[in-house]
Amino acid sequence: MTISFVKVVAFFVIFSTGLLSSCAEFKEAGRTIGHTTRNVTREIGHGTRDAAKEIGHGTRRVVNSIGQETNDAAKPSPDDEQ
Repeated sequence: MTISFVKVVAFFVIFSTGLLSSCAEFKEAGRTIGHTTRNVTREIGHGTRDAAKEIGHGTRRVVNSIGQETNDAAKPSPDDEQ
């Protein structure tokens, strides 16, 4: 019976070591996936922010140029002042 108990304990130790080793591998894989996802998401967010900012600046330039043209058109011509 003692030999059987020793075998069970040895099996448990070997199994636990293998389990801990595989847990570390899963943990590392999860960390790699998580960090990669975080980095990709950050880059997508920054790209979207930059694109929206450029669209906003372009829109502002167009609106300002239309506003200046409207102001120029609304001014009386020198012939009207006489």
